[in-house]
Amino acid sequence: MADHYPIAESDPSGVPGPVEALREIGFWLERSRSETHRVKAYRRAADIVAELPSDEVSSHRAAHSWRDIAGIGPKTAAVIEQACSGAIPQYLLDLRAAAQPIGVPGKPLRARLRGDLHTHSDWSDGGSPIAEMMGVAAALGHEYCALTDHSPRLTVANGLSVSRLRRQLDVIAELNEQLAPFRILTGIEVDILDDGALDQDADLLAELDIVVASVHSHLRADSETMTKRMVYAVANPNVDVLGHCTGRLVEGARGTRPESRFDAEVVFEACRHYGTAVEINSRPERRDPPSQLIRLAVEMGCEFSIDTDAHAPGQLDWQGYGCERAVANGVAAERVINTWPLADLLAWTKSA
Repeated sequence: MADHYPIAESDPSGVPGPVEALREIGFWLERSRSETHRVKAYRRAADIVAELPSDEVSSHRAAHSWRDIAGIGPKTAAVIEQACSGAIPQYLLDLRAAAQPIGVPGKPLRARLRGDLHTHSDWSDGGSPIAEMMGVAAALGHEYCALTDHSPRLTVANGLSVSRLRRQLDVIAELNEQLAPFRILTGIEVDILDDGALDQDADLLAELDIVVASVHSHLRADSETMTKRMVYAVANPNVDVLGHCTGRLVEGARGTRPESRFDAEVVFEACRHYGTAVEINSRPERRDPPSQLIRLAVEMGCEFSIDTDAHAPGQLDWQGYGCERAVANGVAAERVINTWPLADLLAWTKSA
């Protein structure tokens, strides 16, 4: 997929209804890294309208009284009004027209990606329900997408306890029946603890399709400590992907953060030896690993995973950023695990 948002299949006219229009606006705003409060206004309005009984929808449509509903302001009301009239809202048309291609030099690699192995929902610190995240992933052309919400130690991100994660697995099983042949992969972004252990029950991790292991704490530890910590985690047979390995932030609302210090040759050799992919994180504020470390991982024979780390539906289209960096640094498509067919990917994760 590139640079368009598919219209709901249920509407043969190609004109989205008010809920679909509001959500698509949210998608484009997220994709373009707009302010969070703007995105939330449109997504909140979509949820409000979606929950209205049909008779109330008809009443507001007839009376043009959308502004009377709490949570719907003048801009969202205008979108609803235009969509109800059978027109594509002007603001949506403007956003579609303004959308720019992402990562053009990486487009051939992006076309070969079959899925995304690092995403979040509102079960942890994402902003949207699982069904919406995965529906958009499928609409973007993915064959599969892993849901990797945070583990329990990351309380600021509402990390999942064993019981909550097991409940999530039940939800995923139901959604997989609805979305087939698209496949939601069960997963987690598990915290790498200070001693290199993983922040979740080992037996439960073994049941998951994809385990992304990431460092989120004590990022300024000395190089020897951080190297041992990461190698211990990478060597864990349940770990499939080493997430955003340096932890750096290069821009954005959270400010900047320097790279963690570790012996990259030792860590990447462990990744190669134990069959753990090095993530190329596509988030613009991360761009992790830095280019020189991507090139080092290539030289050392590592596999890679190009992921969005998406926390909202529009961010699922950010893979082009990662693909552009991968191509620029010599990553071959066949060494990117999410270019592989699902059966091959799952055989690899189970054998690693």
